[in-house]
Amino acid sequence: MTDENAPRPFKVFIVVGEESGDQLGARLMHALRRIHGDNISFEGTGGERMAREGLQSIFSLSDIAVMGLTAVLQNLRTIIRRVHETVDAAVAARPDVLVIIDSPDFTHNVAKRVRKRAPEIPIVDYVSPSVWAWRPGRARKMARYVDHLLAVLPFEPDVHKRLGGPPTTYVGHPLIERLNDLRPASGERPDVREVDRPTLLILPGSRRSEVSRLLDPFGKALEIIHRQRPELDVLLPAVPHLAGDIREKTANWPVPMEVVVGEEAKFRAFRRAHAALAASGTVSLELAISSVPMVVAYKLDWFYRRIKDLNRFIKFAGVDSMVLPNIILEKNVIPEFLDDEASPESMAQAVLMLLDDSEARSRQLREFATMEDKMRLPENLSQSGEAARIVSEVARAGKS
Repeated sequence: MTDENAPRPFKVFIVVGEESGDQLGARLMHALRRIHGDNISFEGTGGERMAREGLQSIFSLSDIAVMGLTAVLQNLRTIIRRVHETVDAAVAARPDVLVIIDSPDFTHNVAKRVRKRAPEIPIVDYVSPSVWAWRPGRARKMARYVDHLLAVLPFEPDVHKRLGGPPTTYVGHPLIERLNDLRPASGERPDVREVDRPTLLILPGSRRSEVSRLLDPFGKALEIIHRQRPELDVLLPAVPHLAGDIREKTANWPVPMEVVVGEEAKFRAFRRAHAALAASGTVSLELAISSVPMVVAYKLDWFYRRIKDLNRFIKFAGVDSMVLPNIILEKNVIPEFLDDEASPESMAQAVLMLLDDSEARSRQLREFATMEDKMRLPENLSQSGEAARIVSEVARAGKS
């Protein structure tokens, strides 16, 4: 028997589209429960981590977790159906707040439709689309259906202010809360000047489309590196669902290499590594926080490659870069190679410089120390706690 006088639970509808959003969503749910206690309920879409926090997803994330135009087109009918199902569920739930997390191609399509059908529902966006890199006009459009944006990169509030985007607050990056996972313990990473066998990481991406474009050129670069530094230990961290395919495709590489699987093994490899050749993305922040000098490369989907030629990166911080540490630092510290620039020879020579006690290596290490200061929140504030506080405030403001 229910108590008719009991207060209505604080209802949160959360929409995520892939693994990274599931991690943020789970931590947000946990932090919201600390604020509201048991008087809270969750609905929406999520993965295993959010399920452990009490969310029963309306469908599996595997239906929509695709990247690149080709993959999206192949799954377009399913994605469109899931967008409409999610909108229907959100409107029917009448939540106190709708939170969309990352995956803008999916989550923003949901948010726009919810705003049109139920404009009274406050909407918070957690993780900004890369308006500082592609299609800056999205910022102003977002202001029509996003009431508040939670940024995980420190330069993004200024970007949205300048572009006419929604009100934006930097809540910190989740990696800053994982320093113990990323920082080597004593003896875990010997000095590059003293070690007999430096450790090199090869990181071709966590999505199948990324790996398909980068694995071959990374392998050819590794051959060149290995000819000059045959004493290397080479590790390739892989996500579980791609590990088998990667092992098969690298089985005939002439360079001895170990594929390590899962997040724990990846961070252990980071704590051991002396240099990395990596795809562009969040992994560059992980490496920088772990103090691993790196070379970054990316090959775009064939469609976005043509868009790129018409719309170069926005120089908000005075840098023309798609590497996150470079943008945060406001200087091009990390070498990056995009599309045709990402030749095996160019990448190999840049990596070889980082395997010696060179100025290029020392400069990256010096700058990484300052980057962390730019990303850190004031003392006693947590990333998930700040996000939960703002979500709750936006919901209260929507009721007034």
